[in-house]
Amino acid sequence: MTQVVTLSAPGAQEYVALAEIELCGELMIAASSSPEDRLSPDRIDEVLNAGEAAGPAGAIPLQSERRS
Repeated sequence: MTQVVTLSAPGAQEYVALAEIELCGELMIAASSSPEDRLSPDRIDEVLNAGEAAGPAGAIPLQSERRS
């Protein structure tokens, strides 16, 4: 179940900051276990579950969509 947070709600900014920290942590774990120097855009998408529903704003854009 996806939790929706209104940014004007008390504590919402802290919730968003904690979510961002968690995502950064997931990327660091993936990078440290990767044999390559950098994570590929596809691997980043996989780690972040990009393309899956991310609340009312829709899906997290794929790395390939960000580059175009």
